Amino acid sequence: MRAGGLNRVLLALVGLLLLALGGAVLAVGLGAPSPSWWIHTGPHDVLLTKAERTHWRGRSWWWPAVIAALAAVVLLALWWLTSVLRRRRLAEILIDTGDDESALLRARALESALAQDAVQQEGVAHAEILLRGRRTTPTARVWLQLEPHVDPATALNGFTAEALTRARRSARLPSLPAEVRLRTVRHRAERVT
Repeated sequence: MRAGGLNRVLLALVGLLLLALGGAVLAVGLGAPSPSWWIHTGPHDVLLTKAERTHWRGRSWWWPAVIAALAAVVLLALWWLTSVLRRRRLAEILIDTGDDESALLRARALESALAQDAVQQEGVAHAEILLRGRRTTPTARVWLQLEPHVDPATALNGFTAEALTRARRSARLPSLPAEVRLRTVRHRAERVT
């Protein structure tokens, strides 16, 4: 599962949990009978009694612990927000033209060309390419979907020797590291007659 999918699943689970808890609080507050697992018994019951609210207040460790816990929650929320908002896909690649100038190449154009070149390779049914990293030193994440009869080592060697090398040379990059993931096309079992 990719990071975006994991984020959506976690957000959905947290949302469902908060919705269930909020709905239970609202239902009990409006007079519905409380479930057996619920910690409060009726609409006039409070979430925390005065004794529960003031129990730890006199201890010397209480307020530093509360502040540290809240600070940790805020830092985790900020870390998660920056990881979600951070750009995963490279927008453009800076190419040295050889005459002390540089040009910009749209990363999606190179991704598309690399994917088309990979699909033309024998035995590759589908290819997805994602360029990441910096504008001057991109890296590629590659997903190749192979036909059932293809040897994965042969397909990988063909991809790196041909398509990846052509993409690196055409973009005039000193190197183009790639992480390649291989999977096969789902197919039915063949019948033997």
